[in-house]
Amino acid sequence: MNSNQLKNSRFSTQTTSIKKLVEADALKMEIIPYPKEVDGVKVLQLETAAGAAIRFFENAIGVNVPRSRFLPVKATSDLLLVQSDLYTLVDGFVTRNKARTNPTNPAIELGPEFKKVASFLGRFKSIPSIVELDSLKVSGDVWFGSGVVLKGKVSVKASSGTKHEIPDNAVIKDKDINGPEDL
Repeated sequence: MNSNQLKNSRFSTQTTSIKKLVEADALKMEIIPYPKEVDGVKVLQLETAAGAAIRFFENAIGVNVPRSRFLPVKATSDLLLVQSDLYTLVDGFVTRNKARTNPTNPAIELGPEFKKVASFLGRFKSIPSIVELDSLKVSGDVWFGSGVVLKGKVSVKASSGTKHEIPDNAVIKDKDINGPEDL
């Protein structure tokens, strides 16, 4: 049996085990309530901890996956990190850009205009270079051109009712930008 056949055989066995448990209604998972607000409406999100299902499988084992294999993306600020030039994927490993000398990730705070992925993606012609960025705070109706480079501590704020566009190829270092005159 070659490695692909072995892998497919294991997958088939796992699928059969899950199917049996679901059909027998034997997966009694605890429900975890998360109160939150979505678009100004208070809701109660109900989740189950999928990893807790391991207790239902005989001879189950856990695998410790090192941080070098993944970066969690729970918000668009995390998405900005992983889509930037700060990280690359090499042979299945997430690798930090060696040009970054600061051992920590930049602190990134994006306003509500960037919360939804589609809105986030639409506001960037291309993801800025952030290898030399320490912190970024963006609020208001802000749009980024292509080839933008952010360094040091950068804050960009568009006043209510105004649109602020960071031009293509702008290099912004240690600046508070409140309007085009600040570029």
